Amino acid sequence: MRSASDDLTTRARIRDAAVGLFARQGFARTSLRQIAEDAGVSAALIVHHFGSKEGLREECDRFVVHSMLDDKEELMGADAAAMMRAALDSPERYGPMLDYLSRMLTEDTDASDRLFDAFLTGTRRMMQGQIAAGLMREPSDLEATAAYLTLYGLGPVVLQRQLTRAFGETRLSVALLERSTLPVLEMFTHGLYTDDRLLVAAREALGRRSGPRSDKGENDPNQDPDPPR
Repeated sequence: MRSASDDLTTRARIRDAAVGLFARQGFARTSLRQIAEDAGVSAALIVHHFGSKEGLREECDRFVVHSMLDDKEELMGADAAAMMRAALDSPERYGPMLDYLSRMLTEDTDASDRLFDAFLTGTRRMMQGQIAAGLMREPSDLEATAAYLTLYGLGPVVLQRQLTRAFGETRLSVALLERSTLPVLEMFTHGLYTDDRLLVAAREALGRRSGPRSDKGENDPNQDPDPPR
């Protein structure tokens, strides 16, 4: 008879095999037979533990989110590079999770939404703390800025292949992340434009479109002279 600890170990072995296969092949292309073979169990035992392949994926989602976020609040928010560095330092532990996250974030699932919301919450908290400390300028729309910072931070996770290609590499590496450090900090610290002409023009254009409209449109300086039809 299996002990409780044996049962937990079996569940973990099945889950870990599924995380690796789902990350490499995707959910649809991975069969219970493949997972069973990697885990050294029968497909029937997987059904016994998780009910179905969908039930197993839900367990994998919870496990990866918990492992990468819930126990490591410092990896939340815009600092996704820290998460990648942890994966690079311990590839046998975090590598499959990072690949799994990449797939999760592009799928239409509750776990994907929860994952993104966790990063967004962390980004917002980070911004609020740095604004209060005088390290960051307060943006005109904190929520919108937090959303775009979150997207920026998660970009290297989701687009690992394209990022490494842009650097002429075949995989993420510590050297790649180190090379990225100064350019990224320069971009955030100094910005890209030498003056605010584009910002002023955008504010004026948006002001004309969103301003009040009078009955005599041709006399209203705030009305768009050529509104879209």
